[in-house]
Amino acid sequence: MQFLEYLKISDSWITSGIVYALVAVCAVVIVRNYGRISRFTGEVKVELRKANWPWESDPKIKGFRKYKELIDSTVVVLIAVILLAGFVQLWDFVHVLIVSFFTGLGH
Repeated sequence: MQFLEYLKISDSWITSGIVYALVAVCAVVIVRNYGRISRFTGEVKVELRKANWPWESDPKIKGFRKYKELIDSTVVVLIAVILLAGFVQLWDFVHVLIVSFFTGLGH
């Protein structure tokens, strides 16, 4: 019976039972809905082929030039995030000053 010890999770048979029961339930759900799952993945593949990807599809273009649109979009997003973080930090600082001014009036 020592081989059963390899099946134990976290030194507890209760935890092991719960984990194995969840795995069994997930397996049953997957088997029962295999047709729906395979149809869904097929539809996802079709839609992904229709998508406009942010890199050049021409096989002659190599290196960073292939990903120019992706790099440009990433830079724009990073700049926008940095500006937004600065804006939020500025208003946070202003509000801290205002609240500390009003709380300091009573002293």
